[in-house]
Amino acid sequence: MKLQDQRVLVTGATAGIGQEAAKLFARRGASVIITGRDTERGAQTVAVIKAEGARAEFIAADLNDAESVRYLAEQAGEVDVLINNAAATRAKFAPTLEQDVDSFDTIFDVNVRGPFFLTAALLPKMMARGSGAIVNVSTMYASVGIADAPAVAAAKAALESFTRSWAAAFGANGIRVNTVAPGPTRTNGAAGALGDWLEQLGSATPLGRTADPSEIAETIVFLASPQASYLTGATVAVDGGYTAI
Repeated sequence: MKLQDQRVLVTGATAGIGQEAAKLFARRGASVIITGRDTERGAQTVAVIKAEGARAEFIAADLNDAESVRYLAEQAGEVDVLINNAAATRAKFAPTLEQDVDSFDTIFDVNVRGPFFLTAALLPKMMARGSGAIVNVSTMYASVGIADAPAVAAAKAALESFTRSWAAAFGANGIRVNTVAPGPTRTNGAAGALGDWLEQLGSATPLGRTADPSEIAETIVFLASPQASYLTGATVAVDGGYTAI
C-alpha cells in the first residue's frame, strides 16, 4: 500500500490512535502534517517520523477554537487526505445528570464543529483537484447506548452523520469519506479515563481483548488509500466485534 506524493493531515496526532496513524502514513510514503495542542509532543512525533527517513511537519492547533481551526486550514494548504481524529480529552465525560455545560460545549466543539469547518475549508481544493479522502474517527459508543457519556456518544454520532452527508455531496468530485469507529483501545488517554474498565471492555468483546492503537491506524490508512477506491459513506467498526453482539 503506497501513498507516495500524498499530503496527509491528521488531527490529534501527538498521541494515541492519531499518532500511530501519522507514523503509518509516513512509513507508506506520505508527507504528514501532524496537528495538536502540545507543541512538545508534536515535535517529538515529527522527530520519530523523520528518524525513520519519512516526511512530517507539525502545526499547533486547538479544534476547540474556531480561529485556530481557520489557521490550521490556511497553514495546511492543499491536502490529499484529511483524518479527523482529535477528541475532547480535556472535557468531563459524565452521565446526563452530572454533565456540566462547559464540558458539553467542548465535546461538541472539538468533535463536531471543529471537524465540520476544517473539512469545509479544505474541501474546495480537493474538489478542484477532483480527488481526496476523508476519514472521520468515531467510537463504538455512537452505535450503542452509553449511560456514562451520552454527550460524547452523540457528538461522535454527529461525526458519522457528516460522513454520510459528505459522501453523498462530494462523491461526484472524486472525494471519498468514511468513518472508523474504534472499540476499547489501549491508549494513555483511554487508560487514564477508564482505568480498569478499559480491560473489562476489551474482555467483553468477541475477540476478548483491547486493541493496540496501531490496529486502528491500519484501518484508517486503508480507508484513505487507493485500495479502498470504491468505499465511501461507510462506518467501519474496529471494535473486536463489540457492536455485533
